[in-house]
Amino acid sequence: MQSGGDYGNGFHGDHHRELGWEEKQVGGLSSFGRAKRRSRGGARDPRDGLANVPRVSDQLGEQKSLETTESSPPPCTDFDVAYFHSYAHVGIHEEMIKDRARTETYREAIMQHQNLIQGKVVVDVGCGTGILSIFCAQAGAKRVYAVDASDIAVQAKEVVKANGLSDKVIVLHGRVEDVEIDEEVDVIISEWMGYMLLYESMLGSVITARDRWLKPGGLILPSHATLYMAPISHPDRYSHSIDFWRNVYGIDMSAMMQLAKQCAFEEPSVESISGENVLTWPEVVKHIDCQTIKIQELDSVTARYKFKSMMRAPMHGFAFWFDVEFSGPASSPAKTTSATSVASVSSSMSLFGEGNQKKRSNPSDALVLSTSPEAPPTHWQQAIVYFYDPIDVEQDQVIEGSVTLSQSKENRRFMNIHLEYSSAGRSFVKESVMR
Repeated sequence: MQSGGDYGNGFHGDHHRELGWEEKQVGGLSSFGRAKRRSRGGARDPRDGLANVPRVSDQLGEQKSLETTESSPPPCTDFDVAYFHSYAHVGIHEEMIKDRARTETYREAIMQHQNLIQGKVVVDVGCGTGILSIFCAQAGAKRVYAVDASDIAVQAKEVVKANGLSDKVIVLHGRVEDVEIDEEVDVIISEWMGYMLLYESMLGSVITARDRWLKPGGLILPSHATLYMAPISHPDRYSHSIDFWRNVYGIDMSAMMQLAKQCAFEEPSVESISGENVLTWPEVVKHIDCQTIKIQELDSVTARYKFKSMMRAPMHGFAFWFDVEFSGPASSPAKTTSATSVASVSSSMSLFGEGNQKKRSNPSDALVLSTSPEAPPTHWQQAIVYFYDPIDVEQDQVIEGSVTLSQSKENRRFMNIHLEYSSAGRSFVKESVMR
């Protein structure tokens, strides 16, 4: 597991278990209830007609038998059905499209790789309203298969029709694991990233599409992703949520503080922080090459870390964020454009100096979308695992331990977070679930 070095520092821009005592946390962030993130190339309920899986051959007048060696797709669970249903709501797609750093970076990446898209066949995994599919068609794609399990696919088809692109963009309403495309494809594009990068487990659908259809040497956008973590100090957040109860209109309500801590900090929090909140250089939790990663690698990710605090401050928890990079095959350099997205500019910044830049084989061609605390804000913000009680750290004090992110056995869309950390001779464990 990588924990720094070649991938830079990611700035582009509790009750704990102490000495053997552990409190497990069972709360979690309800993305489905809050409708903050997406249903994308996953499945519909088999009871709602998934048996009649869309076939591209039906639309193109061709037939092709499934390979007998092809493994069966995973079943569509009730959790999957709820997940996909949440993405039928227009508000989620409005939020994503209005995220200019996200949407404009994707559009620029498509135009930057136009020479690899023009005249080629593209699959958009989790197409949503179809905007990325349309960008690819505008870049000259021969054909785009826009795949989405959510009922938003119905509207996507109408959007495609309204833009006169029905001859180029074929909307398939179903799972990537279930729909059939009877030709190899040259390009896969997908906006698959969830909170903390891996939440929602949509990357598995991109890997499935890659293994089913992508030609050798084909293009995947984004091509790489990197998840970072760092300890943070956030006294304002703690004061707002906890210290408030010490004096409420002159009344001592400190008896509420323990419950307030549990309610405020037992779940991972998705919010925005700034570079000023970060106590150390970040380290890499996981680096992903979308060309080579295997689905099994996503079951559980573990990384060890060792931080050194740059200041004296209370440490309130750990923050997580990610970058994704849009790089073409090494043998096919991307077309450069005069435009520079705000995300790619932010990705070349570093709060701690040029020495910690993410290293790339060809920096002039690398386009990066960053969710770093010092990058322009995105709807992903940052994911934060707060402690119930802060830990005072001194300048240059070492904070070390490990983090494990694993798919929940209850629901693979959820993510278990297991943090072990020690500092100044004290050891802790924090466990939580991102729901």
